Amino acid sequence: MHDLLIRAGKIVDGTGAAPFTGDVAVSDGRITEVGRVSGAARRTVEAEGRLLTPGFVDIHTHYDAQATWDPHLLPSGWHGVTTAVCGNCGVGFAPARPDRHDWLIGLMEGVEDIPGSALSEGIRWDWESFPEYLDALERSPLALDLGTQVPHGAVRGYVMGERGAKNEPATAEDIEAMYRIVREGLTAGALGFSTSRTMGHRAIDGEPVPGSFAREDELFGIGRALAETGLGVFELAGAGAAGDAAGDGPEDALKEIEWMERMTAEIGRPVSFAMLQFDSRPDQWRELLEICARCNESGGSLFAQFAARPFGILSGHQTVANPFLNRPAYAEIADLPLAERVRRLRDPELKRRILGPERLGDDAGGFGAFIDSPGLYAKLFPMGDPPDYEPTPEQSIAAIAQRESRDPSDVLYDWMLHDEGRELLLLPLFNYSAGDLDAAREMLLDPNTVVSLGDGGAHCGLICDASLTTFLLTHWVRDRSRGERLPLEWVVERMTRQTASLYGLLDRGVLAPGYRADLNLIDFDALCLRRPEMAHDLPGGARRLLQRADGYAATFVAGECIMEAGEATDARPGKLLRGAQPAPAA
Repeated sequence: MHDLLIRAGKIVDGTGAAPFTGDVAVSDGRITEVGRVSGAARRTVEAEGRLLTPGFVDIHTHYDAQATWDPHLLPSGWHGVTTAVCGNCGVGFAPARPDRHDWLIGLMEGVEDIPGSALSEGIRWDWESFPEYLDALERSPLALDLGTQVPHGAVRGYVMGERGAKNEPATAEDIEAMYRIVREGLTAGALGFSTSRTMGHRAIDGEPVPGSFAREDELFGIGRALAETGLGVFELAGAGAAGDAAGDGPEDALKEIEWMERMTAEIGRPVSFAMLQFDSRPDQWRELLEICARCNESGGSLFAQFAARPFGILSGHQTVANPFLNRPAYAEIADLPLAERVRRLRDPELKRRILGPERLGDDAGGFGAFIDSPGLYAKLFPMGDPPDYEPTPEQSIAAIAQRESRDPSDVLYDWMLHDEGRELLLLPLFNYSAGDLDAAREMLLDPNTVVSLGDGGAHCGLICDASLTTFLLTHWVRDRSRGERLPLEWVVERMTRQTASLYGLLDRGVLAPGYRADLNLIDFDALCLRRPEMAHDLPGGARRLLQRADGYAATFVAGECIMEAGEATDARPGKLLRGAQPAPAA
């Protein structure tokens, strides 16, 4: 008898093959049969023609702390993700000396906008070394599978103390100590090593992430741990990744990829770096991918991680990027509950005062002050619900104001009151240089890229991109109206087998006998992203943006249902992934 039998699904098996109608049987957490299946099962699900796909594998998340208190890793669990990889961008919580806990929290808070109060409240700190951290994750109940990486920032701080935190050069002894820690982490089960070198990543005190200026002797000295063990991916957010707006130089990305190319050749392991399209050099990504192609044709393994939709900021009354935060009259009501704030904002006299010339200064407004700029109104778009991630230039606040012969600030004020103040506006800083997503489509089609950068668990007050998996299915396969769409089977392979393969997770991402029974049952016609909304459900009531989706009928991990009709179940079949996972025996 099968443990689980899903009948008559439209199977998209993760290999890129055309969809077909069939059944999937599961026993002992593994797929046993695919096609026409006979026999009884302890649980039978009638798919009735709905999509049946492998569970999605998200390789760029920041659930390093959240995994210890949230088994479903929300919001990723709402979007068909069954395997997540954290420990990216050189930030994490191990190794951790007892006197460095607050510093590690400040590092994560500054780089990834995860409220420090939630981290302080939620982390139990029952580890010091990286292997002890893995043991702690293994003790945490999980609905999803989770793998992690050894973060450069934590390693540097552990070995070098304040010298490491302040980015002083590492000595030979420092490098040897870091190498030993990374090697220990890899042999204990880390999926790789991560670092960050972009000036867009800074700790809460404003200091660049430890390792931002690491010399090649340090980088290659640590890379030796991957070479000698034959384990792991070298992951980074490189200098130049975020362009001029983040303080990176225009040529930094091309300088960085030169040593990455040498790194993968020397260590014999994959190197994977974040890549974005930005306005100052809108075609530089093509040069980067040409270098990746040349490297990989020569036997290297160099892949760009990219986001398949605009990468930027969400602005509104719910977010920390409110363009009116630096206006004195708004500051008077900024701390009121949303409903009361909206009621007050409808007062014409208060509106007149808020839109007046007075400002508190950039320090008071934060990201809001950055957005409150006439030059950016042409790139500020109302999202709606469901949200529109590929708006036309004519939909911008500036274009609306021009058509209506109004001041853009006045138009923005009114739009932010839509839907009782829950409307959000999208400011696409990256991947939108030409006013459409044609470049992202080209990146999707390039074999030297990997779908990534959803940042699940991070940027809690500014964005919510952990829904990228759902966006790939809705926008790129079904709904896109401003350009060509992409085949369903091809998109599914991109976020299942291909993402899993980069990290050597060869036991998942495909619906075939012997593979792990991680599955999504999806009502494709009903699949729909909802607009992000602010919740206060992190430890201590801290805030985060969350985004739900309609259309996921069920998600299974190891054959157990962890999500049904968008709601979490009590099942906890997930596990900590210790290292690469071998493919099923033929």
